[in-house]
Amino acid sequence: MEASRLSRRSVLAGASVAAVLTAVPTFTARAQAAEATAATPSYRWRNAVIGGTGFVTGILFHPSVPGLAYARTDIGGAYRWDDRVDRWTPLTDQLGWDDWNLLGVEALAVDPAHPERLYLAVGTYAQSWAGNGAILRSEDRGTTWTRTDLTVKLGGNEDGRGAGERLLVDPRDSDTLWLGTRHDGLLKSTDRGVTWAAVSGFPATATAAGQGVTFLVAVGRAVYAGWGDGDGTATAVNLYRTTDGTTWTPVPAQPTGTSAKVPIRAAYDARSRELYVTYADAPGPNGQATGSVHKLAVVSGTWSEVTPVKPGGTTSDGSADTFGYGGVAVDARRAGTVVVSTNNRWAAVDTLYRTTDGGRTWTSLKDSAVFDVSETPFLKWGAEQPKFGWWIQAVAVDPYDSKHVVYGTGATLYGTRDLTHWAPQIRGLEETSVIQLISPPVGEAHLISASRDIGVMYHERLTASPSRGMATNPVFGSATGIAQAAGRPSYVVRTGFGDNGNGAYSRDGGRSWAPFAAQPDIAGDSPGPIATSADGGTLLWSFVHWDGTKYPAHRSADNGTTWTEVSSFPKGATPVADPADPTLFYAYDTDTGTLYASTDSGRSFAQRAGGLPAGDSQFQLVAAPGRSGDLWLSVKWNGLYRSLDGGVSFSKVASCWASYTLGFGKAAPGAAYPAIYQVGSTETITAVYRSDDEAKTWVRINDDLHQWGWVGQAVVGDPRVHGRVYLATNGRGIQYGEQI
Repeated sequence: MEASRLSRRSVLAGASVAAVLTAVPTFTARAQAAEATAATPSYRWRNAVIGGTGFVTGILFHPSVPGLAYARTDIGGAYRWDDRVDRWTPLTDQLGWDDWNLLGVEALAVDPAHPERLYLAVGTYAQSWAGNGAILRSEDRGTTWTRTDLTVKLGGNEDGRGAGERLLVDPRDSDTLWLGTRHDGLLKSTDRGVTWAAVSGFPATATAAGQGVTFLVAVGRAVYAGWGDGDGTATAVNLYRTTDGTTWTPVPAQPTGTSAKVPIRAAYDARSRELYVTYADAPGPNGQATGSVHKLAVVSGTWSEVTPVKPGGTTSDGSADTFGYGGVAVDARRAGTVVVSTNNRWAAVDTLYRTTDGGRTWTSLKDSAVFDVSETPFLKWGAEQPKFGWWIQAVAVDPYDSKHVVYGTGATLYGTRDLTHWAPQIRGLEETSVIQLISPPVGEAHLISASRDIGVMYHERLTASPSRGMATNPVFGSATGIAQAAGRPSYVVRTGFGDNGNGAYSRDGGRSWAPFAAQPDIAGDSPGPIATSADGGTLLWSFVHWDGTKYPAHRSADNGTTWTEVSSFPKGATPVADPADPTLFYAYDTDTGTLYASTDSGRSFAQRAGGLPAGDSQFQLVAAPGRSGDLWLSVKWNGLYRSLDGGVSFSKVASCWASYTLGFGKAAPGAAYPAIYQVGSTETITAVYRSDDEAKTWVRINDDLHQWGWVGQAVVGDPRVHGRVYLATNGRGIQYGEQI
């Protein structure tokens, strides 16, 4: 569930929306990327396949091109669907480190009259510490882009991100675009998104903490705007319209009350000339308890409530059946045929309702659904059968195929071609937020991953979703750590937020798992990272609450059966095991810039080097494989440090000025030291680098078309294949590169 995902960098920016916003062309030509990387090794980058795993917040079929569709995600960019090859193509991987905040897509829009044009409103967070949003404009269906930086913030990963679309090409003029913002009202462009200005005549007043404009929809030649900041009273206004592109007025006789407090989405049935609107009492995807569906007969101005099932009843076990309504899509080929989704319906489980008579009667598509998730087995979530889904706010009906329905969830996209049989329609779309990677030196799998939302996975193949799905017993909603015994690679441990304890071990390299027999009684249930000694005989587990509260680390010498507190371990630090000596452990106290070490198998820790960079919990300490006391310390813009004496002293590495994450892989032919992989900066840009000479020199191995925003969490080389590297991203899954 995306709610657990955290941003990884703060960009301070701000300006007044009153100013006209000017265009800044960027990443528009592949030739520029080729020129910039001409001196680097040639690498091929692909996703290690999992399949989806993140919140798909919007889906849009192109109304005039069969088989063409687009999807947006909350932290992983946008994608284009090609029905001929049954695959999504990522469109925003060009966004680099400094533009990490633009990987969250607030809204997308197509031009019905010009099929090559595509527009994205991008910006992940609207908080003060985040950068401003931007508009990306494409004339070739997202292959290349031109960018306009905005002076307002957008919120692609904030509450209300499943509403929309907030971006619209005016139905009367393809040069005119509208953009609804959360906190800065309505914006308008008259030059196809090159410049923008605030619409002074829009009657609703924006607030610093509100939802603002939740959607914009064309109704004939008119434009309707949903307003998410009403108070739910009988006099509240949550829907406005303009018929001339200048004057905005409230829509008469519109629905009011708590169940219609926040308009989520709208769809216009041009055949029946009726507008369908879904509502809830909160923007979602969480926190909704009630909602409704209404339609407006545009010609007469008459409203009708057509809610399939009203929230507020009870389920068979007596639970309250609370939920809101989310997605809505009309069938362009059949008047009165509409699909809507429930949202936040945890007790009775969310569903799609479909009507063929304009909302007089509805059928729940869940009741007859047959699922096939063999392509992405993790969707069983450790159970026998997959759920219909949750966080369903994106729904689409193919305008050229009435039985081709697609809906997004917090983990995937489901599609059907017959309204009964459903399967993930997800190939090419990878949105995992990854926290840690292991590449085992032996065994079937070359990769084990730990991620937010989908726990730990054992990747026996890189080109297919793991056949075992998520690691079970326990199943983790989100992982917090994984570790492998360097001298006993069959032994692996993992930690996270589980359904049967928060820690587990494996004796077969991560293929199967068993929970620890016990776990420390830590306030707040706050599992953090874990380490295992080189021989697997000692476990060291750190505890950090999601709010930053740190607790004492605990140690186990009996495979998690009993635990004892280690009071001398710096609270909240990440434990690191020496890969050659099972009695040695290390920890870097990011609060004080001090290296701690244990020489008694983790029973006690003592200070060693001090005076190192401090103040950032994401500074990383890594031990070089096969060597005792060879430590590398990545301290972001403070650079890279190395110790050859187990942390007694450190020296700064001169070959790079910034280091965010670092890992090791198989040595180059003839080299005595492992290959080093790094996300850092050796010159002016932050990129992915490799060194085959012990960090004396580096070569960039990604390029301007493969950047993926924020990639500072984890990187590791393959110990069996020189040149192969695995990279954790915050929203674009696991990328792996191979030299070609």
